[in-house]
Order: sequence, then structure tokens, then C-alpha cells
Amino acid sequence: MLKLAGQMLRHRKGSAVATLLAMTAGVLILMSLGVLVESGLRFTAAPQRYAAADVVVANRDITLASTMLGEKETTTLALPEGGTVPAEMVDRIRQLPGVATVVADRTVPAILPNGAATGHGWSSTAVTPYQLTKGARPTRDTEVALDERLAASVAPGDEVPILLNGSARTYRVSGLVRHAGPRPDPHAPPEVFFTDAHAEVLHPRLGRVDAVAVLAEPGAAKAVVADVRRLAAEAGVKAYAGDERGLLEQSADQAASLLLVQLGSVFGGYVALLVMFVVAGTIGLAVRHRRRDLALLRAVAATPGQVACLVLAEVGLLSLLSVVIGVPVGWLTSRWLHRELVDRAFIPDTFPVRGGGWAAVAVAVATVAVAVGAALIAARRTVRIRPTEALGEIAVESVRNGPLRLISGFAALAGGVILIALTGAAKGTAALGPAMGLLCLLVLAVALLGPWINRAAARLLAPVLRRVWGDSGYLAAANLRANAQGMVTVLTALVLSVGFGGSVWFLQDNLDKQIVAENRDGMLAQQTVVSATGLPDTMLAQIRDIPGVLAATGVRNTSIIPDGAAEGADAQAVDPAGVDLTMDLKVRSGSLADLRGAAMAASTLQAGSNGWRVGDQVAVRLGDGTPADLRVVAIYDRGFAFGDVTVAKDVVAGHTAVAGYERILVRSEPGKDVSAALGGVVGRYPDSSVTSTADVSGQLADDLALSAWLNKLLIGIMVGYAALAAANTMVMAALARGRELALLRLVGVTGKQVKRMVHAEQTGLLGVSLLIGGAIAAVTLMSIVHTLTGQLVPYVPPLGWVSIIGGTTLLALFTTILPVARLLRVPPVAGIGIKE
Repeated sequence: MLKLAGQMLRHRKGSAVATLLAMTAGVLILMSLGVLVESGLRFTAAPQRYAAADVVVANRDITLASTMLGEKETTTLALPEGGTVPAEMVDRIRQLPGVATVVADRTVPAILPNGAATGHGWSSTAVTPYQLTKGARPTRDTEVALDERLAASVAPGDEVPILLNGSARTYRVSGLVRHAGPRPDPHAPPEVFFTDAHAEVLHPRLGRVDAVAVLAEPGAAKAVVADVRRLAAEAGVKAYAGDERGLLEQSADQAASLLLVQLGSVFGGYVALLVMFVVAGTIGLAVRHRRRDLALLRAVAATPGQVACLVLAEVGLLSLLSVVIGVPVGWLTSRWLHRELVDRAFIPDTFPVRGGGWAAVAVAVATVAVAVGAALIAARRTVRIRPTEALGEIAVESVRNGPLRLISGFAALAGGVILIALTGAAKGTAALGPAMGLLCLLVLAVALLGPWINRAAARLLAPVLRRVWGDSGYLAAANLRANAQGMVTVLTALVLSVGFGGSVWFLQDNLDKQIVAENRDGMLAQQTVVSATGLPDTMLAQIRDIPGVLAATGVRNTSIIPDGAAEGADAQAVDPAGVDLTMDLKVRSGSLADLRGAAMAASTLQAGSNGWRVGDQVAVRLGDGTPADLRVVAIYDRGFAFGDVTVAKDVVAGHTAVAGYERILVRSEPGKDVSAALGGVVGRYPDSSVTSTADVSGQLADDLALSAWLNKLLIGIMVGYAALAAANTMVMAALARGRELALLRLVGVTGKQVKRMVHAEQTGLLGVSLLIGGAIAAVTLMSIVHTLTGQLVPYVPPLGWVSIIGGTTLLALFTTILPVARLLRVPPVAGIGIKE
């Protein structure tokens, strides 16, 4: 059977190559993404920061319970601000038997003249570990021990300025330390060590520590780990031992692994469904073109099982060949994608891309399963037909379609209509799911209802085609009616490419445009002061005292997690005094004047998602996991640029990793220039700088363009693959018409008339595809954009629709004109005897 299948493929090179191309491209895409996702899943961070500790108590994530479609789900999220542990845990753990050392680890960001660092108490040197190389440990609050990487020109006894919590302090260097662990991370930030008492004062979270590291006595590690786990569970935090300690590493590699896993979970499913849909359609069309061969086998007494085995053998050979070609090429493509991600700073160059074995197995199994299933479905009628009726049955195109297909098509269409209604009725992010499902359901409806759509279109277009193309138009309309079943795959492929290109591609443009527009229209301040280590309240007060300053607002970005939500919300914590003078949030209801104490303002998107109204008391968790009850005092529209939630600074005080503000917005009185005075204040705070808000808006646009690159890349892969599928399908359909075109020429139709007929057919089919695909794209894009921004008319970049429509038109014309021109070069007497 395999030998016969190989011979059949050699004599059907056109359909075999087209099928192989579709499957190989799908394998390549899935393999390249699969390698990156597998690398993210297999990555395990080696313990660095807590390498010497036997067990570490920390609070890095939170498990949330949410309800989706009536079913309860749990989601584990990393705490945006990094969770903390109650300081009393230190004394409780110290009393356990077998405990040798307990370290209360506190982290404070620091800026030195030669670079950024992280500050800790001296006792933390035992958990990494660090060892003194010169001098002594700090014993006073004015002393500090420096990592050797920060001490190129500094020796013990020298004084060094350090910026902490937005304020510059001068310390005497008591000693120099060096990482003494077995595998130091060269990319880890250098560290500075204060006295434990001073580190506690500098730490912005009073009464809390970032982690508790425990060193056990010799031989007691196992018992200590068990006891510490019990205490941690009682306190609602977690204990990490062994390789688990690597989960606490706040490294760029750890962030990269999370990015790649999220990449697979968000886009991998859509790409996999698209690839399977295309492969199934291509194989189905290829098998349809094999009906004469299969019917002849049935006519000469081949059993249904033998014919099915032959089809499976052919498809199996093509599937295996596509895997053999696509897997290694996909593996190489993943290397290219890795380099691109590194060059654009999405992941560090140290992140290891490894493995690929499990991805290859999964891709191979999925490809073979989809190919075999599609082949059996496409050949089922020819396989089951009686031998005496086989050749007569396939002599003409069947116009019969089972009721199941019609019912399924209308069910898919009804599902799309229901999703449109759900999208309009839902609010906020809750409407995203229904909106994104529109595209898939509507394209599926077109695929199922394709025969009826093609026949109806042929009847409606017949007068137009006859008027424009004359007799060739009459033939084109007749062909469209007669071949309505066979052209379903072509129609679906074109609709798919137009639908994807016209909706998903422009979504990112709409989001970016909305963010930039909201920031431009809502920013009332003219200047912005920024710092990497925080700006203190003293600086804010000094800026407000500058003559000519109308208002100044301190802002810190953070996150909150609404109870019952599956994800956190971006938030800004502000000093509420005069906030309405520096930023216009476009308040829809309530007032920002009430933003004091345990209060919050929410964007319309976030309020709609959670059902919040002004006056509601809502339960949330702050960025470090601390529960809080906040009263909604205002709802505003400009959440994309200013965050989904706005709270007063006192709400998050002591719950952020860095104290102070990230930036201060400054608005001056009309005609007043405060640049010189503002520069004087900024000069007193090292590492702070001032820039115009216009420059900040420009930088925001650049940052959005960079972050959108990854989304555009993945969306481009989907749109490109859909376009490839359309081109592949149309070439197959055109090349299968050799016998038909030869017969027309033998009965007197000229080559010019044949070309005009094909052009008329293609124009009609293309017009229907653009109309349906454009309608699906418009409905999908409008639903999503209206859900997110409230705008009824989405933004389409200049030449956007021209590119989609023009590109699809050129694709359709070239993939038909060139194959037909090739067929017309064959003499009709020879062409009447060639295979379909």
C-alpha cells in the first residue's frame, strides 16, 4: 500500500506539493513557537541570592478565585510589588530546634556614582554568601560595605554618596565584599550592605521584611524545612527549599521564561487552530481532486477499507515529510526569533533556548492527526459509494449537501450573532472573549455554508458578469453555479485572509493610538521630574513653593488586584492635592476631590468589568498582596494613559518596593517660566531629571511601537499563513481545471475567451470574498474597539484597507492567471487526457 501511495503521489505532483507546502509551513510555525515555549517551561533559575540558605520564607505570588461562565477558576499571579513577610516570623522561626541562623532580608534600591545597586542589612551576606576582602563590616548607621564591582576607585575609609529613597546620603566605606557562591550571576546587580538596624529604617515597609532566610545546623536541614513550611502555611506565606529557591530570583531570565510561556498560552492556541484549519482545508481540496482516481479503484472492486488505507498512506507520507522538513527549519527559525527578542530587549541574551524535543513530538502528532482526519472526511463519500455507481457519481459536481452541514453552518452563524450581542451587552474586559470569538465562528459559518453562498452569489452576479464579459461572463456564471461545492475552500481561504488581516492586524494600531491620544489630551502639566529611586515628599513641597507653579502632583505606578478578578489592574498612586490641574482623567461621574483616605477612582473599562459604581465599597489587594477596602469616588474615561485605577498615595504607603514618587508632574501659570527654579530643585536630588511632557509623550509612542513589535510579529505570522493558504488553495483549484479548459477549447471557445471567463469567475469570487471577509473584519474590529475605547468607528491606518483589499486582489489574480496561462499552453487534444 505504501508503494502504491508513493506512485500516486509522484503522478499527482501538483496537489502533493501544495499539500506538503501547507503542512510544512504549519509545522514550521508551530515548531518555532513551541521551542520558545518549551524553553520557558523548562527554565529553572538556579538559587543565587539565597544560595546558602536551607529554606526561605517569602510571599511572591497570590492565588485568586474567579468565576468564568458560571464555573469557578483559580489563577496564580505574581505580586506586582513583591509580597512581604511579617517581621515577627523571624523570632518565631528562630525558636525552632535545629535553626542556626535566621536572616531578615530587606531590599532597598540604591544609586551610587558608578551604578545602580541593591542595599541589604549586613546579616544578608550569610545567605548569598558574601565574604569580606578588605576592611570590616559596618557597625554604624553611617557606614557601608560595598561590592567590589562598585569599588573601582574606592577603598575602606573613603566616603561615598548613595541615593536612597530619593535622597542623597554620604556613607563611609567600612569594607569591601565579594560574592563567594559557587555560581555567581555576572548579570546580577551589585550589592551594598548597611547595618541591620539602618536597613530596617531605610526599608519602605515598616514591620515587614522581603524574605526570611534560614540556615540550619548540620544534619537538621530536613526537620527545619518541615517546621518552617508549617509556620509559613499558618502565616499565609510560602517556604522555598532546594531548587524552589530559584523561583525567588528576580532575574531577567526568570521574567523571560514567564514571557515565553505567556506567549504560548495567548497566541499558541490561535496559531494552532489556524494551522489546523488551513491544513484540513488544503487536504480536503486535494482529496476532492482525487475523486476520479478513488472512484476508479472502487469500480475495479477495491474495498472501502483499501481505498481508505490508500488515502491514509498518501497523507501519512506527506505528513511525515512535512515534519522532517518543518521541524528542523522551525528549530532554526526559533533561533532567529530568539535573536530578535534579544535585540529588542524582550529577553536577555543569557536566557537559554534549549530543548525542542517535546515540541517536535507534539507538533508531529497534531499534524498527522489533523491531516489523517481531514483526508478521511473528504474521501468518505467516494469510499462508501457502490462500485457500480462510482464513476458515474463523480462525473459531475455533486449539488447535494447533508442537512448536518446546513444546520451546523446556521448554528455557527447564530453563535456569531449571539457573540455580537454579548459583546455589546458586556462591559470592559469581560467583552474581550466574545469579541475575539467572533472571527473564528463567522469564518467557520462561511466554510460550512459555502456551497449555498456560492450558488446564491452566482445567481446574483450572473447579469453583471454577462453584461461586462459577454459570453465569457455567461460561462463564468454557469461555472460558479456548477462548481459551487468545489470553490468552498477557495472562498473560505480568501475570507480567512481578509478577516484576519482586516481585524486582528489593526487592533494594535487602535490601542496604541488610544493611549497616545489620551496621554496627549489628558496631560495638563508642561514638565515632568523623574527618578529611578523615587522622589520624596520634600522635593514635591519644594516644587510647589516655586513662584509660578500652579500645581505639582507626585505619581507612582503600581497595581491593585480586584477580588474575584483573574488579573491585576494598572494603578497610579497620586498626591491628590491639585491633581485635577495636572491631569484631566475625563471624569464621567463622581469627583476626584473626594480622592482622600481609603478611596479610589476607576476607569470605565475597569469599572464595567467589575460592576463598580460611584459610592461602592470594593475589596481589593494592593500590589504586595495586602487586602484593602476602598470606596469608589469617581469613574473616568482615560484609563489607557493614566491607569485603570487611581488612588491616593496614602493607600499604598508602605506597600511598594520603592518609597516616594516615580515622577512629579509640574504645571506652571500661563506666561510663567519656572525652568530655572525647577532645575535648581532637581539639582539637589541626584539621579533626578526634568523633561517636558511633550517629550514624554513622544517617548511613550516609541515605547509602544517597540512593545507592539511582538504582537505585530505574531499577528503577521497568522495573517501571512492565511494568505499563503489562500494562494496555495487557489493555485490547486486552478491547476485542477486542465480537462475542463481543454474541453471548452475543443468545442470552439478561443483561448482569449477562456481567459476572460476565468477573469470573470475570479472577479465574482473575489468580490464575494472581499464583501464577506470585510464585513466579518469590520464587525470584529468594531466590537473590540468599541468595547475597549467606546469608539464606534475604529481607526484604520492610511492605506490600511488599500493594502488588505489590494493585496488580496493581487494574490487572487496572480494565483489564478499564472496557472491558467500554463494550462492554456497545453494543446487541447493533449489537455483533455491529463489528470484533474
